[in-house]
Amino acid sequence: MPRPRSSRLDQPSGSDRPSGSGDRPTGPKDRPSRTGDRSSGSGDRSTGTGDRPPAPSPAAARSASAPWVRTRLRTAPRAAAALALLVLVTAYLAAALPRAVDRYETEGLRHGIASAAPRDSVLELTAPLPVATPSQYAEVLSPEALRKRSDELRALLPDPIRTDPAQTAHGVRTVARLEGLDPWLPRPDGISPQFVLSSPSGLDRHATLRQGRAAAGGPLRPEAVVTAKTAEALRLKPGAVVHVPSRNGERVAVTVTGVVEPHGPDAPYWAVEPLLRAPALAPLVGDEVKYFWQAALLLSPDSAASLLATAGEPEVFFRYAPTAGHLTARDTDRLSAALHSVGGGPDLVELTRAMGGNPTVTTGLDEIVDAYRSMRDAIDPVVAVAVFGIGAVAALVLAMTGGLFVARRDAELALLRSRGASLTGIGLRLLGETSAVAVPAAALALGLAVATVRPPGGGSGAADGAGAAGAADGAGAVGVLGGIPLGPSLLAASAVALVAMLVLPLRAVVLHRRPRLHGGRDDLLTARPSRRRTVLELTLLVLAVGAVVSLRLRGAGDSGDHLVSAAPVLVGLIAAMVLVRVYPLPLRWLGRPARRLRGAVGPLALARAGRSSSTGMLPLLALVLALTTAAFGGSVLAGVADARDRAALLSTGGDARIDGSVEWTPLPAGLTETVRGTTGVRDLAPVQIEYGVALPSHEGTIARPMSAPLVGVEPASYARLAERTGFGPFPAELLASTGKGGEAATADTGRVLPAIASPSVAERLGREPLEVVAAAGTFRVKVVGVRAATPALPGENFLLVNGADLTRRAATALLVTGPVDGAALRGAVTARTDAFRVTLRSEERAGYVDSPLQAGAERIYLGAIGAGAGYAVVAVLLSLAQNAPERTALLARLRTMGLTRRQGRRLLGLEALPQAVLAALGGVLAGWAAVPLLAPGVDLFRLALATAPGLARIDGAPLRADPWSLLVPALAVVLLTALAAAGQAWWAGRRGSIKELRAGDAR
Repeated sequence: MPRPRSSRLDQPSGSDRPSGSGDRPTGPKDRPSRTGDRSSGSGDRSTGTGDRPPAPSPAAARSASAPWVRTRLRTAPRAAAALALLVLVTAYLAAALPRAVDRYETEGLRHGIASAAPRDSVLELTAPLPVATPSQYAEVLSPEALRKRSDELRALLPDPIRTDPAQTAHGVRTVARLEGLDPWLPRPDGISPQFVLSSPSGLDRHATLRQGRAAAGGPLRPEAVVTAKTAEALRLKPGAVVHVPSRNGERVAVTVTGVVEPHGPDAPYWAVEPLLRAPALAPLVGDEVKYFWQAALLLSPDSAASLLATAGEPEVFFRYAPTAGHLTARDTDRLSAALHSVGGGPDLVELTRAMGGNPTVTTGLDEIVDAYRSMRDAIDPVVAVAVFGIGAVAALVLAMTGGLFVARRDAELALLRSRGASLTGIGLRLLGETSAVAVPAAALALGLAVATVRPPGGGSGAADGAGAAGAADGAGAVGVLGGIPLGPSLLAASAVALVAMLVLPLRAVVLHRRPRLHGGRDDLLTARPSRRRTVLELTLLVLAVGAVVSLRLRGAGDSGDHLVSAAPVLVGLIAAMVLVRVYPLPLRWLGRPARRLRGAVGPLALARAGRSSSTGMLPLLALVLALTTAAFGGSVLAGVADARDRAALLSTGGDARIDGSVEWTPLPAGLTETVRGTTGVRDLAPVQIEYGVALPSHEGTIARPMSAPLVGVEPASYARLAERTGFGPFPAELLASTGKGGEAATADTGRVLPAIASPSVAERLGREPLEVVAAAGTFRVKVVGVRAATPALPGENFLLVNGADLTRRAATALLVTGPVDGAALRGAVTARTDAFRVTLRSEERAGYVDSPLQAGAERIYLGAIGAGAGYAVVAVLLSLAQNAPERTALLARLRTMGLTRRQGRRLLGLEALPQAVLAALGGVLAGWAAVPLLAPGVDLFRLALATAPGLARIDGAPLRADPWSLLVPALAVVLLTALAAAGQAWWAGRRGSIKELRAGDAR
């Protein structure tokens, strides 16, 4: 007879009452009276209702019942603490990620503007002055008038453009160089020096007077000062008068009143026009190269109008140095739009109206912003791949945690369900339990993320910029806390909390949607995949194929296509599902020979491994995804490091490079032997490089002119260098000497030298010998080999010959191999000459990582690998903890049958290893397969070499599989599983067996 159900959990069912026809009380002795029997007169109560205690009131009953959530949390405090810790860590990582990305993107924008050359970053407004006399424009060009106009123009610059008042300058200057007419001025090759006349504002704040007095003068009597370097080079001193030509053919006399020393020569005030702070020798190219001096005379602001009398085409200028401390990554589009508006939009109209005339706006800031945006757009999709991978692993670990809790409370939930509890009631109570733990943990994680991941600059400047951005976006903009938007972090932490809250109730509701009979097998060997699971797997397979094909065809540059970024995750999912499908097969294959072995540990372990719950797919899936993410992330970092190594090696040609700061500077005598004896130098390759050698063509004179560097080498040492570096290796015999070289072969212009050429040079020269005329001699060359690159030159074109066959032989560079000491090598070179520089490959490589965008993206990948490893550890521990009580009871029963502790450790270890080994193999195979599948669509060039885009020989930075990233995490998972199983057996062996052997089934 079926047992009746009760509609309430606290109401006993009908089976708790005695059954039968005599169960219900009928007589007065059996049924208590409603009124009770009272004795007459005495008030004493007889037996009846007076024997029952009074019924409690409803309020008393409610106060006596303990709240479900509080009771459950007090019953299992360790489980609640473990869930809170997992949610805390996961929510912190999720909330910190968008803040970290925003931080390094903001740092990248500020670094791009701050590190750019001042000439490229400043915003300058210029307007030519009409032909007039100085007296006519004396008032218009007065210091007060120019200062007022400069302030007006600065106020018209749109947000978020802000300028640094300390580096702002305005004044009048000559566009055309003016010849110095005085005969006493120095003339190196008989050519008169040329001067730039400029009257920059604020000179007294940016220079210190060393000699004489400050310039004063006026429109008709100009006075100027010069810098110390200019005074030294052109022999100027206080009191000297420099004459320059005027418009009407007469001379304009400029009196030098003092010598000043610039403050901060690299600051924008001086760096925009380097000629203001130091003179320069300029070449005049003709039949022969001649040099002449170029310098600047710094006129006083009161003398600005005097420039109208000169022939230098004067113009008024207003120069503004931008500041970047207030900018954030979210200001990129607004800044670009503002610069375009200033350059040719509505703001230019306002500036023209305020300035008058026909002004011109010049700035390279828009190109800097565009370069930053291009780099960011190239790096973001690569970072998104890591984010999707670690996000999927974290979600699976949270799902595993919920599965562990459901497995531990399966009997409790089944009992509640059999007692009539509804699915809604069970789900809401479990939701209350997880909410009480997950919500505070996620809130704490959000607070920690906000507190630890601060905006660059401590938050002051960033907050200002963010506030400006928020004001521009309107009142509905997402709130900004500390200069970084809080919305993305809040959504990420909320998503983690929501997953942690819903996993337990949803899984419990699905498993207990109908009462289940106890004792049914639910293992991987007998479980058959349902139709829903098959449909889900096929859907994921289609998505994975589509993502891989899209990534190979379009690349990872489409930031809006998240399916492309999830391609490695989908590949890992498919690999894990295939492994789950084939998991029973190796167990069956191993089970048969295991039965023939002596002892019962092996067969029993395999049988237990096969009888593991079919829900063990989650640990396997989490491990495979974690290993795939670690392998892909490690491959990305390895590809970046390899690209930087190759770029640095090609730039230097070896571990170190010694060459002159001026082309065609021969090595001093004895330098080669000195360098060869320096500590760490293993090999040395002297080369002779001549740039700009005109190349003949097999097509004759109809071909366009072409030039390329000529490189004379020592075949033996240079062939060894090319073999070590991998750039154009060749056998030394290919450049065998003709035996004719040196000054004695000057007249022998018909000798033929074997040469190795780049593809374009080889195509131009053809197969027949052609005559080459160079400073190193005149001879004929025949191409005997074609190579795409060579260590001596990072450029595209080259012509390589045997240096011994050149007429004028003089090595100009040394390519060093070995772990050299930079200080010792520089000391050895400096002891011989100051005209040569030493470039180390390690220093060149370090220069490729100066962008915060690169460093931030690499930190994200390192964090993803570390987090993936951590979640893999958690997945292993959760998979072992799920069946820990059952294993402990099994060991207790087997110990009563004579199982030793050593055999117990072997049993648990062998039981856990099949799944761990399968996950390791799956992770290695998935990671190895994901790299070649996705490599055509992932170019790491901008991530690796953002600061060296001109290296055309490095054709991208392809993704390649890294063996260490594939094997080390997989072996670590297997080792960790074995150690955890051994530790579990050791702990179970220390505990007594009384509890596990008590009456009652602890299955």
